Amino acid sequence: MSAESTPESGIPGEDGSTGRHRAKGSRRKPRRKRKGVLVMAWTAAGIVVLGGTGAGYLYFKLNGNIKSVDIDSALGTDRPTKVDNGSENILVLGSDTRSGSNKKLGGGTDDGSARSDTAMVVHVYEGHRTASVVSIPRDTLIDRPECTDTKGVKHDAASGVMFNSAYSTGGAACAVKTVESLSGVRMDHYLEVDFSGFQKLIDELGGVRVTTTKAINDPDSHLRLKAGTHQLDGEQALGLVRTRHGVGDGSDLGRIQLQQAFMKALINQVKHIDLFGNPKKLYDLADTGTKTVTADSDLGSVNKLMSFANGLKGISSSNMKMVTMPVQYDPANRNRVIVEKAKAKQVWTALKNDRAIPKSATEGNATGDADGVVSSS
Repeated sequence: MSAESTPESGIPGEDGSTGRHRAKGSRRKPRRKRKGVLVMAWTAAGIVVLGGTGAGYLYFKLNGNIKSVDIDSALGTDRPTKVDNGSENILVLGSDTRSGSNKKLGGGTDDGSARSDTAMVVHVYEGHRTASVVSIPRDTLIDRPECTDTKGVKHDAASGVMFNSAYSTGGAACAVKTVESLSGVRMDHYLEVDFSGFQKLIDELGGVRVTTTKAINDPDSHLRLKAGTHQLDGEQALGLVRTRHGVGDGSDLGRIQLQQAFMKALINQVKHIDLFGNPKKLYDLADTGTKTVTADSDLGSVNKLMSFANGLKGISSSNMKMVTMPVQYDPANRNRVIVEKAKAKQVWTALKNDRAIPKSATEGNATGDADGVVSSS
C-alpha cells in the first residue's frame, strides 16, 4: 500500500479485495523493510521508545537485556513457504509460567512448567498501515505436530491435546511449529512476554484508561473493578487480561474479548503520550521493555527492535481487525473448544494471500460473553 489507495475502514475490503490501485503514471515507491505491528500486543510502549535511548553505554545495556531464541534453526525447512507479498505474520505469546516473580502474579503451583496463556497471530498487510489479529483460544483441542525445541530435543506428536500444551512441551519453537501446522501460514517473527514484564510495562506507562460497563470481581486474578472508568495500574491490567471468571460466561473466549479490548485501549494510550518529552520515562520504558521481551533471533537486538517498532507508526486501533480463530464448543467437554475447520481455513487463506478476513468466517462461531464490557475511555 505504499503507493496504493487504502480502504476507508483501514482494513483491506471485506469482499476480499485489497484496494490496490496506483494512479496512472505514478511509480511504485521502493518497498522498505519496515517491521510490523507485533509489539502492539503486549509491549508496544516499551519498545517504541528504543529509538530515543542514544548510543554507547545505554545501547549496550539495553542490547544485553534482550533474550532471543533461534526459531529458524530449530524448525529447519519443514515449514510453510514464506510468502513474498510484502506482508508479515508474527506470533505473539503471553507466558503463564508460575516461577520466579511470576508466581505471585500468576498464582497456582510452581511446577517448573509454563503455557501460552495468550496467543495471537498478528498479520501486517502490505504497506504496513493495517493489520489483522487472530487470537487462538488456549483451550482449543488440536493435533500437535512432532517438533524440535531450541535445545535440539525432539518431542513426539500428540492428538487431542490443548493448544497451550505446545509451549509447555517444547517452548517457543514447538509453539511456532504448532501454529504453522494449524494455520498453514509461515510465522515470520516471534515475540513473548511474561506476567511480571507485562505488569511493569503498564506501570511504567502510568497505567491504561478503560471504561467497564459491568463490575468485575475475580479473586483468582486479583481483580475488582466497579462499572465505570478506571486508570488501570499494571496489576489491574494483568488481572483484566487474565480474568475468565470475573465477568461473562467464565470461558477462555470471554477472556479473549477482554484482551482484545484492552489491547486497543493500550494502543490508543501509547499514541497520546509524549514519551520523548520525558527522557527518564523514555529510558525506563526502554529498559523495562527490553528486559520483558523474548524475541526470535532476527529481532534479537536493539537496532532490529527499533526498526521493528517503527512499523507501528502507521497503525492505529481503528486500522486493526481483531477476531478469534473460528471454534465450536467440544460436545464432550464444554470447557474445551474444537476448530471450526472450514471457517478457520477462510481466515488463514485470507492472511496467506494478504487479504481481508471474510465476514462469513467470523459468523456463527462459539463466542464468549464479555463483548463490550471493556472499551477505551
